[in-house]
Amino acid sequence: MSSLDNIAFLLGGLTASGGTIGYLRTGSVPSVAAGVTVGLLYGLGGYRIQNREPYGVELALLASIVLAGSSIPRAIRLRKPVPIVLSIIATYGLYTFGMAFRKAL
Repeated sequence: MSSLDNIAFLLGGLTASGGTIGYLRTGSVPSVAAGVTVGLLYGLGGYRIQNREPYGVELALLASIVLAGSSIPRAIRLRKPVPIVLSIIATYGLYTFGMAFRKAL
């Protein structure tokens, strides 16, 4: 399971830093709030996976669901690079943590 925690930490870092960069570039408070919140969910999930605590995979999966729910519709509508990259990250998280959740059932 050690690779799952690394993936969660990586996705958490990407989303949190992306939200912060979005704020610094455009002054968008929703960008930083969403990026840091989703990043924290990934980070907490990774921490719980790493320490073999319950609900780690579920938290990381929740972060992916939230990210997908916000980024995929924007990617389809706007066709801009940032929402597309966020959609790819979310899809990867959905697949990775969805499969891990499914295995645990």
